[in-house]
Amino acid sequence: MSTSTVKEAVEVGVPIHTAYNQWTQFEHFPHFMEGVEEVRQLDDRHNHWITSIGGVRREFDTEIVDQSPDERITWRSVDGDTRQRGSVRFEPLDATRTRVELTMEVEPTGVAEKSADLLGVIDRRVKGDLRRFKDYIEDRGGETGGWRGRIRPEDPGTSL
Repeated sequence: MSTSTVKEAVEVGVPIHTAYNQWTQFEHFPHFMEGVEEVRQLDDRHNHWITSIGGVRREFDTEIVDQSPDERITWRSVDGDTRQRGSVRFEPLDATRTRVELTMEVEPTGVAEKSADLLGVIDRRVKGDLRRFKDYIEDRGGETGGWRGRIRPEDPGTSL
């Protein structure tokens, strides 16, 4: 099965801890991620996602395999009909600006998803999601919460 890799970055006008803390608030993702209807945090490592993209509704679970405060969060899908993994990295540019870089590997399934991938829809969606994250966090001026725990990879081969 073919995998598509998407890599995008955005500069946000908030300190690194603010950008990172907001990204750990997974249940707020529907506020800035197109097609994400709901994210339920099941525990420190697991989230349940409901998405609707191009009329295709999906439910799946993800597992955080590596998380280091103010540095990175890496995840993979663990069940459901969506196969993906990714990593978001945070880099301080100065005391008030942060670079947020998102890398995702997605295996499109079905004719609609494969066609959307060929047309660059996944790339545009990720770019739009990061732009909306920038607007969301900058407009708020602060995070809605934060989780500062550390999760270490159980299998070094799972990290991007």
